[in-house]
Amino acid sequence: MAKLWGGRFDGKNEAWIDAFGASISFDQKLAKQDIMGSLAHVKMLAHTGIISQADSELIISGLTTIQEKVAAGELTFTVENEDIHLNIETFLHELIGPTAGKLHTARSRNDQVATDMHLYLKEVVVEVIALIEELRGALVAQAEANIYTVMPGYTHLQHAQPISFAHHLLAYYSMLTRDQARFTESLDRIDIMPLGSAALAGTTFPIDRSFTAEALGFTHIYGNSLDAVSDRDFIVEFLSNASILMMHLSRFCEEIILWCSHEYQFVALTDTFSTGSSIMPQKKNPDMAELIRGKTGRVYGNLFGLLTVMKGLPLAYNKDFQEDKEGMFDSAETITKSLQIMTGMIATMTVNQDRMKESTEKDFSNATELADYLATKGIPFRKAHEIVGKLVSDCLSKGIYLQDIPLEEYQAINDVIEADIYDKLDSYAAVKNRHSYGGTGFDQVMHQISVAKESLAKQ
Repeated sequence: MAKLWGGRFDGKNEAWIDAFGASISFDQKLAKQDIMGSLAHVKMLAHTGIISQADSELIISGLTTIQEKVAAGELTFTVENEDIHLNIETFLHELIGPTAGKLHTARSRNDQVATDMHLYLKEVVVEVIALIEELRGALVAQAEANIYTVMPGYTHLQHAQPISFAHHLLAYYSMLTRDQARFTESLDRIDIMPLGSAALAGTTFPIDRSFTAEALGFTHIYGNSLDAVSDRDFIVEFLSNASILMMHLSRFCEEIILWCSHEYQFVALTDTFSTGSSIMPQKKNPDMAELIRGKTGRVYGNLFGLLTVMKGLPLAYNKDFQEDKEGMFDSAETITKSLQIMTGMIATMTVNQDRMKESTEKDFSNATELADYLATKGIPFRKAHEIVGKLVSDCLSKGIYLQDIPLEEYQAINDVIEADIYDKLDSYAAVKNRHSYGGTGFDQVMHQISVAKESLAKQ
């Protein structure tokens, strides 16, 4: 069949040229959205009297048949028809004949494809929001089970101060809450309809864009036709939000990978989220966490790829826009699967509470407790800091810890030190006593969990 746009052209492209210019290998993912847009458009054409009701019904019948065949996987798309739009229109011609040509009245592939992508991302972002919420719920459940689990808090990957493991988990809950808010806010900028802008300048036909927007469930309509067909901000924003989300997941995965190691032994993942080695029988590798960490790079790449495509494009449509889809599809698939994996991993993760607590007893993460204790006795904190630093150095040379120093030695340093110092040096007490708002104290952690559960219940 001749190309649907072929009237201007005398020659025929070679197959390899057609293949290079075609997008059907990936934009067939938009088949559902393309048919949705066409159904709404043809109903509008009939509503405004641009085409007859009989023609509209014939086209709707054909599109419905194609919709059913797409859902059943019964259609084969071809490179010769370039993209999803021409493939579907070709099928429609085969089904109903020349009347199919009326479908494209007052419409261009430019506003058609933009509409498809808005519809696609609306659906994806709603799914992503729900998946983030599930992961937040899994984090809160695991946190609630580990309020009193004490672990080392780190800075520079060095033991810093003891904290509640629940507090650590809730830090990721907070990150994901911001991620969910970003995706939710982006919906308003995705929920805008380009259809009716035609190629770039609108149309002379008396179309009713509000009718089409209502039929497709759009809240807003683009007010400038040039902007409508050339805007890809909503995809860039999606890719940016996806990149921030993956950054958070990757940071968490890095910690999970460390915690699973023999050196840490803080947590164990179920077999579902682990794999073995082809040569070392004992291995249990946290491969799903490693894959999420690795896939973060491709999501970043998709963002920078589209930003680079967009940076030099004059208004309005350019063929470069064909490069806006694969990264969008890839990132959508990557983040949805990553969220599902993370939720399962966290929900089924076994926490080695004893090992975590033990790791806070053979270190100097209680040094700040000693300095704070001295400060409460009237010693300036800077002086207290110096005293404790020297004590740590002395302990290291002797192979002991702060809690091993006899009371008489403490009192020789300063007679304000009393026997209650050993209570202060206990890592459990160190966590319990940090009551400042947002801190790791158990009461504060319980408050964070209460607020989180209330937030999840509302959503």
